[in-house]
Amino acid sequence: MANSPKKFTSIVRDLKNLIIWVLIALMIRWQVIEPRWIPSGSMLPTLQIQDKILIEKLTPKINKKNNFSKFKDQIIVFNAPDQLLDIGYESNTALIKRVIGIPGDKIEVREGRLFINDLEQNKYPADRNINYSIGPIIVPEQTLWVMGDNRNNSLDSHIWGALPYEKVIGRAIFRYWPLNHMGPIYFPG
Repeated sequence: MANSPKKFTSIVRDLKNLIIWVLIALMIRWQVIEPRWIPSGSMLPTLQIQDKILIEKLTPKINKKNNFSKFKDQIIVFNAPDQLLDIGYESNTALIKRVIGIPGDKIEVREGRLFINDLEQNKYPADRNINYSIGPIIVPEQTLWVMGDNRNNSLDSHIWGALPYEKVIGRAIFRYWPLNHMGPIYFPG
């Protein structure tokens, strides 16, 4: 019976350690890294339907000086903007798009081509053969202009306008499924 108090103390200590690790894991999940999956083809060819990705959530939280330039060309996950809430989207609906414009940028789509600050964008295939026109539009302060990589099949800023920065959840940084495409997320050229 002498071992019983020591065994109980050991169990309590192990249980406390387990609880601490679970709390740390939950904190990381809620505040730092979050898994997501791709539900639609709006980000094709960069992200495929059913890809599983990790998003980093610290950058939007610590961007206190509103240094929006660090988001240019990044893929972000965000809560549905008010314009989509007005047509029935749930407030916790998360969308994923690429940031193509930051405050002060001039965005225009004409003759099937994307222009940013009057410069034709030729870096990516998605910047050509766009079947709509917009702009010119100056991206307002505290907002981002987001578009799907599948420009012609994406519910994005060209339809509902600039994204308020406070809606940003995080940046897509890593694809972990399918395994044969595992790695950092980039825009295929």
